[in-house]
Amino acid sequence: MRNRQSGFTLVEIAIVLVIIGLLLGGVLKGQELINSAKVKNIISDIRNVSVFIYGYQDKYKALPGDDPQANAHHGGTTATCAGCLGNGIINGGYNSTTNTDESYLFWQHVRLANLAAGPTNVADANYIPKNADGGLIGVQSAANPVIAGMTGTYLVCTDGVLGKFVKQMDTTLDDGETSTGSVRAVLTSSVPAPFVPGTSTAVAVVTSASINDGLPYTVCQSF
Repeated sequence: MRNRQSGFTLVEIAIVLVIIGLLLGGVLKGQELINSAKVKNIISDIRNVSVFIYGYQDKYKALPGDDPQANAHHGGTTATCAGCLGNGIINGGYNSTTNTDESYLFWQHVRLANLAAGPTNVADANYIPKNADGGLIGVQSAANPVIAGMTGTYLVCTDGVLGKFVKQMDTTLDDGETSTGSVRAVLTSSVPAPFVPGTSTAVAVVTSASINDGLPYTVCQSF
């Protein structure tokens, strides 16, 4: 008696391949949606900083971080303001680690003013806000920009942003070229940590064509 070997028919194989294709398509589409959400979140973070600044100025006639009357303005709540000059400039680098720098105190003041959420204790481990890629978000004066050639009054910077997101961000916020306009980018590894305005050297921009999708970048927008 001859043994008969069983196996998949062409129809069965075709059905399996279709199912695998659908699963892969779903995974890729899901990843695309996740990436899109990340970009939108980072863009929202950048845009919110200007809202915080103008909202605070409208309410207290002072800049957050630079407000020498911060303690009085916030109903007696103890606000850190050892170095607040009240000169209309946010001193300190966007990635400052000195909790008396105005750029560092910026977050405490806008949170005490109920303009932003987050801890008001400058020693809290989660005090400095993070973007969707885990990099920090900060603000500084544009007088001594972290990225060469940038102009304006303030810079909002966020670091650790993957290159594949940087190009999308620039297209949405500016002119689509990371070396020109109000939005510019540099490799995060090339930025001094912390950047000290007036002491550290501004970093030369990179073009969109040279952006590596897998490397982290620092993106700044001026306004």
